[in-house]
Amino acid sequence: MCYSAQIEADYRKYVKMFGAHMDVREFARLYWERTEGSKAKIPKAMDDAFSAPRTDEERQIKEFIDQYNAEQATKLEQDLFKQRTRLADAERTLQTKITKAATESKRIATDKIEASLRRLNDLNRTIPEPRDSRIFPGHYAPVLVVENGKYVVKPMRYQCRIAGKPANYDIKFPGTYNARRDNLEGFWKPLFGHTHGVLLVDVFYENVSKAKWEGTLLESHDKDENVVLEFRPSNGQLMLVACLWSRWSAPDLPDLLSFAAITDEPPVEVAAAGHDRCIVPIRPENVEAWLHADALNRDALHTILDDKDRPYYEHRLAA
Repeated sequence: MCYSAQIEADYRKYVKMFGAHMDVREFARLYWERTEGSKAKIPKAMDDAFSAPRTDEERQIKEFIDQYNAEQATKLEQDLFKQRTRLADAERTLQTKITKAATESKRIATDKIEASLRRLNDLNRTIPEPRDSRIFPGHYAPVLVVENGKYVVKPMRYQCRIAGKPANYDIKFPGTYNARRDNLEGFWKPLFGHTHGVLLVDVFYENVSKAKWEGTLLESHDKDENVVLEFRPSNGQLMLVACLWSRWSAPDLPDLLSFAAITDEPPVEVAAAGHDRCIVPIRPENVEAWLHADALNRDALHTILDDKDRPYYEHRLAA
């Protein structure tokens, strides 16, 4: 499964590549809901795309982002004061007597202070870093779809909740950020052939067994340890990853746009590294046919997935 990916988080990349337009209403709704207390996880690079707004709508979105960041900064400053007080109290205690409670309190306070300082630095940082564009299940990303015959970029959550399912679907099926190729006609049938998307991905990450990656026996390890590997096309090309998406609605609850990346059997080099699945990048010339999905011609859609782009994936331990 593709549990994490470094994506093109700036919607303007989609606009430039495909002549798409941004669904400004959906972006504005997402950012407004976050200021109102939603738990939406939005990568910093997606926020930064609005740092130099060009329209009134983009300026409104930037205001939502600035408001949220200011509120987060205040909370972090308050927590810093609390943890620094806790640290000072623990250190005073340890000067006279070393206790387990004071030692643990000092450790926790130190860790929380470091975490808060990192988050504050990220809020104020203007120089981008690769991790700004990394998403995990539950994070939002821009996704290219077709609406009324035109290419549109919408913000969607990377974990798909199929329309009509209960809200606890996410907990019952936590792995729905990926759609297995061999289950497109089963579990994913409500979306396959109906609502297709494309996600622009630079790098993807996988959890693999350390024993499999090293090619050693599991018995040689104290436990079945995992390592995170970074997979990157050797030619540096951008991957146009095939996705399925859904708009979920329920009374008295905000709509949810969400998606899943399609995965298939891995190429040889990914399997050799210890992983048994791989995302499916489609060829640029097949994007139009993929997005204009025809449920009555599923064979053509399977052909697009069979004829997937095939870069060679280099891998290394993720930083």
